[in-house]
Amino acid sequence: MTYRPTTPLQAGLLDPVFGPLYWVLEVWSGLISWLAQATGLELLQYGFMHRALLVGLCIGVIAPLIGTFLVHRQLALIGDALAHTGFAGVAVGLFLNSVLDLGVSPYLTAVVVAMIAALFIELISEATDAYNDVSMAIVLSTGFALGTTLISINAGGLAVGVNQFLFGNLSTVSEDSAAILLALFVIIVSVVGLTRNQLLYVTFDETAAEVSGLSVSWYNRIMVMLTAMVVVGAMQIMGVILVAAMLVVPVAGASQVARSFNESLLVSIVLAELAVILGIGVSYYGEATAGGVIVLVAVAIYVVAVVVGKLWTAFGEDAVPEMGSISVNETNTGGD
Repeated sequence: MTYRPTTPLQAGLLDPVFGPLYWVLEVWSGLISWLAQATGLELLQYGFMHRALLVGLCIGVIAPLIGTFLVHRQLALIGDALAHTGFAGVAVGLFLNSVLDLGVSPYLTAVVVAMIAALFIELISEATDAYNDVSMAIVLSTGFALGTTLISINAGGLAVGVNQFLFGNLSTVSEDSAAILLALFVIIVSVVGLTRNQLLYVTFDETAAEVSGLSVSWYNRIMVMLTAMVVVGAMQIMGVILVAAMLVVPVAGASQVARSFNESLLVSIVLAELAVILGIGVSYYGEATAGGVIVLVAVAIYVVAVVVGKLWTAFGEDAVPEMGSISVNETNTGGD
């Protein structure tokens, strides 16, 4: 199978970026096709499932990677706020395509709008001294209001395509949206890898980080923008309504059995990948919505993790720390 972009993502300046990503998709599809022949699994025989599996596996890494920082900073609900603004970004893209026939991917406009919204959450908090939940509520309601307004203005052109963004849909993961997710994956993993120590320091001791010379506001903005990228990427199969769950539930499960931040991060990725793979498989054969099944599986895994953590404690193992008290082995910033 050879991938052909359906919208002009590869045109002009974006060609050096998205060209290799389409090649990666082609190689991945060939690998899964071989696996389908070797195993005889029906769900691996379809091109849309190839893309859905790749998107799901990427989400299983980046969602807990960012979610671990968010949960320990008590910002778990920021995913909901940015998901709703991402929905507004999708509505903007659909509206522009309907009215101006631009041919732009709605996921690109969703990334832009969600990142702008993420910055506004931080700016509102800094400018008005409002608590984070206040700024998140303002941005959430504004984003969803903008999305619904654009849909109502041109309902005939938008209403048909908007359900897939609200609830997610495996069969609508296109080559373009998968390529965008791969680009976001590379950016998120790279940025976290480069700023991991600084983000960790700010997460667990913001005051000390500021005293040591770190620009706390700058790293806060990095974190919320990375969250916006994750949310838009996960929206493809999770939908706006359920996307925040992948930022929180695997991390909450990992915190029941992990004893350090690094261990919590690794365990949460494993749990997220398990939820994605099982959820996609069950949703395909059960003909159910993938996003809902993935979340239900993730919650079930969380319950198992809670039971395992309690059993470890009951049988004399070292007590598993609570969510906010997981030890941090490395807080050296490594320079600003």
